Amino acid sequence: MKFRYWNAILGWLLLLAGGCVEPYTPEVLEAPNSFLVVNGFINANGPTTIQLLRTQNLSEETMPPAETRALVRIESDNGEGYTLQETGLGSYTIGPLHLSPLQQYRLFIRTSNGKEYASDFVEAKQTPAIDEVSWAPVDNEVQIYVSSHDPSNNTWYYRWEFESTWQFRSALFSNFKYVNDTVEFRTDADPPIYHCWKSANSTSIQLSNSVRLSQDVISKFRLFTLPSDAEQLGIKYSILVKQYALTRDAYEYWETLKKNTESMGTLFDPLPSQLKGNIRNLQDPNEPVVGFMSASTTQEKRMFINSRDLPREWRLFNPTCQLPDTFLFSRDRVADYFRSGVLIPLNELYPEGSPFPVGYTYSNLNCVDCRTKGTNVKPAYWE
Repeated sequence: MKFRYWNAILGWLLLLAGGCVEPYTPEVLEAPNSFLVVNGFINANGPTTIQLLRTQNLSEETMPPAETRALVRIESDNGEGYTLQETGLGSYTIGPLHLSPLQQYRLFIRTSNGKEYASDFVEAKQTPAIDEVSWAPVDNEVQIYVSSHDPSNNTWYYRWEFESTWQFRSALFSNFKYVNDTVEFRTDADPPIYHCWKSANSTSIQLSNSVRLSQDVISKFRLFTLPSDAEQLGIKYSILVKQYALTRDAYEYWETLKKNTESMGTLFDPLPSQLKGNIRNLQDPNEPVVGFMSASTTQEKRMFINSRDLPREWRLFNPTCQLPDTFLFSRDRVADYFRSGVLIPLNELYPEGSPFPVGYTYSNLNCVDCRTKGTNVKPAYWE
């Protein structure tokens, strides 16, 4: 767990700042470090996914090891239970649940070596609807906002995640394909390779609260920004925002985690704080466990941005590749060039005044087939 090593790292940085040039590796970096990490939350109105991992030393460069073959259950304070199914890579999932706001719930874990862990019982918060997901061009970027309110004044603490999806195109267009040692025209029956879609999940922690206001209102909280020349804005962009209501304790946990992950870099930055979660080893309460379990319903809202709605003076993203090369019948063999699939014919090459082609222009697959960077399957929700 990284926070256990910050005092040692700070000492190392101070030595470097004082002019020491001899590398120093604190012994603590090699200390055994395999504490349970619990990622996820209890979704009160949809599918729940919990991921179990193990911490590593700072010197490790591989992905954190997954905790497999565990029993993972959601338990209510009235004795009901729901068992999650393991789906791989330390992930455990259960289909949509409809949990009562009148009950409290906890996560129970029994690992393959028999250790038992449980979170505190927490209320299933009811998340208010998202009022609006909006955007505005500011200077040379698009700023995206979310607004919400709780008329019952019972939320106050909010967290958001989002999924971005955007349409893009290949840098070069091809009329041809290579099949059975020959170059043929592409037809409508061939899979499209010019327009594709790509998706990405948010990676930053987005939080806000309304505790200093007289009413429980979040107005135009800025989720994130996109530069005007971003690929996402080149044709059409969509964002699906997910909103979660938090308890005060959950908000403070996420706020500390945000500071730990986003406020590091120099000696003058705030030092990371130790995370205080609500999950513990039932046999050994002193064992560190990373994670905080909360329960809430989820609210979602989607928004689109079309490139034609952006300021006209903006220079939008335009995919580029090197100029196409030339293949000549008199000099080269078709199979030698196109059999591997790495090179793709683009257009027939005609000498000036001649009705007969003498070769093809061609380029790399990455420049021609957008499927190398995304999918050509149009999302069902795409407008």
